[in-house]
Amino acid sequence: MTIRIVVAEDQSAVRAGLVLILGNAPDIEVVGEAADGERAVELARELRPDLVLMDVQMPRMDGVTATRLVVAEGLADVLVLTTFDLDEYVFGALRAGASGFLLKNTEAKDLIAAVRTVAGGEGLIAPAVTRRLIAEFAAPRPPAPTADQGIVARLTPREREVLGALGAGLSNAEIAVRLDMAEATVKTHVSKVLGKLELRSRVQAAVLAQELGIR
Repeated sequence: MTIRIVVAEDQSAVRAGLVLILGNAPDIEVVGEAADGERAVELARELRPDLVLMDVQMPRMDGVTATRLVVAEGLADVLVLTTFDLDEYVFGALRAGASGFLLKNTEAKDLIAAVRTVAGGEGLIAPAVTRRLIAEFAAPRPPAPTADQGIVARLTPREREVLGALGAGLSNAEIAVRLDMAEATVKTHVSKVLGKLELRSRVQAAVLAQELGIR
């Protein structure tokens, strides 16, 4: 199955490089290119790609806002790609519903692998960004809002285990091994967790699990 992608990047040279890298993968097709956030959203509405590779800093509309619109309308999954690893961009993109976050210094093979991972329904965060997230979650913080705890109470014990595994950054295959269940069953549980918690992506579920201390 071919993964259809829209590449949103305001620097033409960088965009051309991304298109070239992705176009060399036999299972990836770049169906559209955008130089700003507004155009990225327009193309997502028009082409309904599987994935939008989204830069953060772009004219007319930034990548975080564009991500929020694309995800809210159910147009495509979003993999955010940027030179910046500042917290405001990381958390902004994750809260907007991005399924993955990579830095632009990612190797070509890792970029292709990330596209395949996110298109396959898995979440992905660059190792450098993951370290920032871990440091953030390890910092002292006030107790989680009661509302968040109440939402998690909707989950069954098994679903809480799945949420904890998501918080640990495990893939579906790894969750299946940890919880001794079929991978197809894991996918079902993940979908139920996202639905009950009203979350847009498994990455958001992982962030929530970390915030609430669910292991």
